[in-house]
Amino acid sequence: MMASANAVTIYLDGLSLLGPGMHDWASAAACLLGQAPYQPAPVTLAAPAILPATERRRVGAAVKLSMAVGLAAVEAAGSHAANLPNVFSSTGGDCDNCHNLLEVLASGERLISPTRFHNSVHNAPAGYWGIATGCTEASTSLAAYDATFAAGLLETVTQAHSAGKSCLLVAFDTAYPEPLFSFRPIPYSMGVGMVLSPQRSAASVAELRIGISQEPATVMADAQLEELRQRIPCARSLPLLQRLAGGQPGRVVLDYLDGCRLAIEVAA
Repeated sequence: MMASANAVTIYLDGLSLLGPGMHDWASAAACLLGQAPYQPAPVTLAAPAILPATERRRVGAAVKLSMAVGLAAVEAAGSHAANLPNVFSSTGGDCDNCHNLLEVLASGERLISPTRFHNSVHNAPAGYWGIATGCTEASTSLAAYDATFAAGLLETVTQAHSAGKSCLLVAFDTAYPEPLFSFRPIPYSMGVGMVLSPQRSAASVAELRIGISQEPATVMADAQLEELRQRIPCARSLPLLQRLAGGQPGRVVLDYLDGCRLAIEVAA
């Protein structure tokens, strides 16, 4: 079945990717296009220098990852972070912090660090983003299990058209340590950033027409990349990212809900 006739158009102004074996968009694009061998490796995350020193000491992997891809996407778009409504989409948020809190609760002490409790809420990365960038625009934080990337993309497109201005999507996942890893086996951290605009501009690098479809999702030909696509929720974006890396028009279908997927027509 083809995409819905009610498909909506959005313009991509900025794009970033940080994941296993892909330390920026340029290196990721080379792997996605088969121009460089893909070699998965743990993601190295640095504390964001844009945060004040006090907050910088408190942040974990979720904030470091989301801040890195968000800032890179804003820079690629030539935009200003303070002016962008934003959507932070993550299936589990700060998984390390969740693990540490549960360890404490399972111990005899049960004394929770105020910093760990503060970082446990799902919108903590969005809060740190506001502190770092001075952004006071509308912000949404969401989770939708394996549908988290598609849900975040739809929310960002809706926000952009509703506000009539560019919006930022930050989709990211981190990994649980054991024993939670056995129940939710996300192997690596990964994040994707997109600046999306309801109007075409000089910054626009692609036009995306997004509709609902019942077609099967597009899969990756490379076995390692397909494994990532299946195991990391935000990596459901990989077929779209591969199409964007090639700079050629075409169509991809992304996983969303059971029996309901996103069909995206890409025009350069």
